[in-house]
Amino acid sequence: MHDKSQLTQLTLTALPDIPFVQPGDEIARLIIAGLESAGLTLQTNDILIITSKLISKAERRYVDLSTVTPSERARAVAEIVYKDPRLVELILRESTAISRMRRNVLIVRHRLGFTLANAGIDHSNVGMKSGEWVLLLPEDPDRSACQIRADINRLVGVSPGIVITDSHGRPFRLGTVGFAIGVAGLPALRDWRGQPDLFGNRLEVTVTGFGDELAAAAGLLSGQADEGLPVVLARGLTFPAQDGQAADLVRPIELDLFGDFHKTEHESS
Repeated sequence: MHDKSQLTQLTLTALPDIPFVQPGDEIARLIIAGLESAGLTLQTNDILIITSKLISKAERRYVDLSTVTPSERARAVAEIVYKDPRLVELILRESTAISRMRRNVLIVRHRLGFTLANAGIDHSNVGMKSGEWVLLLPEDPDRSACQIRADINRLVGVSPGIVITDSHGRPFRLGTVGFAIGVAGLPALRDWRGQPDLFGNRLEVTVTGFGDELAAAAGLLSGQADEGLPVVLARGLTFPAQDGQAADLVRPIELDLFGDFHKTEHESS
C-alpha cells in the first residue's frame, strides 16, 4: 500500500540542444549529448519520451510526393476527402482499412494497428529544402525503441525506459494528444485488476495506458509547432519490470465498437 507520508513527484525535463536530425543519425548519441547539455545523468527507472518525427528522420522515412503515382482507388478517395491524390496514395499504402472519410477527413487503421488521421503522414517540420516532401511514421516503432534503449546502455551503461510518441485525435473529443507508438523497457499497459482500492475493495476492470499517459505528459513540453524539444526525460516513477510494447495498447478489431473499417485496396489485393 502507498505510504501517504511520502512525497510523490514526477519531473519532466525537455532536453535542450537536440539538433535537427539527419538521415542515418544515431538517436542515442544525440540524446546522451542532450543529457550532458542539461547536466543530467541517467538513473534507474528514468524514461525517455521521444517524438516519432525524430525517429522517422533518422530512419529515412521521407517521401517526395512528386515521385508518387496515385492509383485509381486513391484518386476516388481523394475526390471524396478533397486531398492530394498522391498523399492519399501514401495513406492507403500505410493503412489496412479506412474508418471514416469525408471532406478534409481521412481516418484509417494504420498497418501498425492504431487508428488515426492520414496514417500519421506529416508535412510539418520536415525540413527538406526542395520538393514536396512528407514524413511517414517509423517502420517499426517498437523495434526502434528497443534499439535506442540498447544503444544507450552500450554508451552509458544504463537502460532507460523508452516511449516513442505521435499526436493523435480521439473519438468524441476535440484536440490531439500524445500517444505511445513505440515502447521498450516498461509496461505499455498497467493492469491494476486484483489490487485494492482505498477501501480495500478489489479492482475488477482497471487497466491504464501507461505508455499513452507518459506520451501525453511529455507533449506538454515537446509541443506541436516550433518548440524544437523532441526528447523529454521523465523521472520519479516506479513501475513493474516488464518489457511491454506499444502494440499492447491496440484494441483488437473484434472489440472495436467504433471503427467500422473498410479494407483498402492495398490490404485486400
